Amino acid sequence: MNTIKTTPKDFFLHLAATVFLYAAVIALINLAFEVANRALPDALQTFYGVGQLVWPISMLIVLVPITYVIEWLINRDIVKMPEKKEIWIRRWRIYLTLFLTGVTIIVDLITLINTFLNGEITSRFIYKVIIVFIISAVVFAYYLLSKSGDSAKTKTWRSILMWFGIVLALAAIVGGFIIVGSPSQQRALRFDSERLSDLSNLQYQITTYWQSAGRLPSSLEVFSNPASNYTYFVDPETHNPYGYSVKGATAFELCATFDLSGDVNNQDAVGMNYPYQAPGTKSAWTHTAGQICFERSIDTTLNSPNAPVKAIPPGLNP
Repeated sequence: MNTIKTTPKDFFLHLAATVFLYAAVIALINLAFEVANRALPDALQTFYGVGQLVWPISMLIVLVPITYVIEWLINRDIVKMPEKKEIWIRRWRIYLTLFLTGVTIIVDLITLINTFLNGEITSRFIYKVIIVFIISAVVFAYYLLSKSGDSAKTKTWRSILMWFGIVLALAAIVGGFIIVGSPSQQRALRFDSERLSDLSNLQYQITTYWQSAGRLPSSLEVFSNPASNYTYFVDPETHNPYGYSVKGATAFELCATFDLSGDVNNQDAVGMNYPYQAPGTKSAWTHTAGQICFERSIDTTLNSPNAPVKAIPPGLNP
């Protein structure tokens, strides 16, 4: 009969180790999936949010060291008091982890076979199956050895698996950073995104003005009128006004200075269809770093002066 008492310290150490391990494994799988998605893009998935990479990276940077420190504390207590190997929470944690990782491996293999038989298998799918299998197998093997004896061979293999887990996490984090870039680059991307959103709103307002007045505005200052319930846009970083010039009766140009090069296909800021965009171009808002001007021409077949226009709140795309 097991008479070893579980102290509050034991309980919360094992509870924390369980929660942090599962959260770290989920973050690692998600991050590895996103790296695979960027390395092997799918034509049906053309938009990727940076948050899909940033959150798993942030979680792994914090959770992996904490998980390993807690495991070290637990193992240190077991070395001092070997009977702690048999406390109920440790045994439950080991068997619960073995059960969950075992089920994950089985489901992973079933999914692989099912997808293969349906003829829908792709290289990206295979990589994701391998990712899940490797991560689950490493965790399963480590905890399987944890319930075994303390022979030198067992300790060696557990140490190898621990280091292999660290290598997997570091590889995923490095891959994520390569894709995401530095924090300063992310800040520049956010400023550029704001600029594109502003330009999109401006071109809509210019088209609306042409529809109601029958001519293009002489300057963007007309949108500074408080009575229009619209604020004249300026650069979010420098607070300098955006460039605007009239090129013809229905043609105009909008200019902004960008920090980085970018192709913003499928971004919200590109959802404007009012000004005419020549067919065959990659994106209405593809740009390089520096000052870029976008030439626009109102399509009179789609827009006509004095046509009723649905009011749209300022700052929102139609």
